[in-house]
Amino acid sequence: MSEIIYVPPTPGAVKSVFANLDCLIEAIHQLKKAGFTNFIVTSPLPRHEIEEQIYEGRPSPVRWFTLFGALFGGTGGFSVSALSHVNWPMIIPAGKPLVSVPAFIVLTFEATILFGCFFTLLGLLLNCRLPANDLQIEVQDPRFSDDMFGLVVNGLAKADAGKVKRILGEAGADEISGMEELSHG
Repeated sequence: MSEIIYVPPTPGAVKSVFANLDCLIEAIHQLKKAGFTNFIVTSPLPRHEIEEQIYEGRPSPVRWFTLFGALFGGTGGFSVSALSHVNWPMIIPAGKPLVSVPAFIVLTFEATILFGCFFTLLGLLLNCRLPANDLQIEVQDPRFSDDMFGLVVNGLAKADAGKVKRILGEAGADEISGMEELSHG
């Protein structure tokens, strides 16, 4: 028999649920306009409109992981090939070079692709913060992976909670919760 454990809401957090993507985008825009930038957005499917609104056109940092992985792989692939060839020299007629670049292009290319992919996966996992074992309770709403969009604003003071709830309500949130224990005290 499993035991149900009560997890209290995160202090200073307001959770809102949206059924419509346009309402969510408007809420993000209004929150940023009001100076609130500490929020988490969850979506049941990837939408580029959300990324554009949150990141304001800045590219993903995962591309740097790919670049460094490809450079590492290409350099490593060529180095392993060349050093192996130098350690077991053969008699090469007609004064041809011992380390010939065309002979190692295929292995260099394959190592570039392989390590570029590995580093991309690593960058993706790190930037997505996976595995996500420490998600706050507001983000764990099962509706956010089914058919609803979620927006959780964190780090709010008691005075800001009302303003954030008003912004979210005006933007078209279907449900707004959080900070109730602060408003009664």
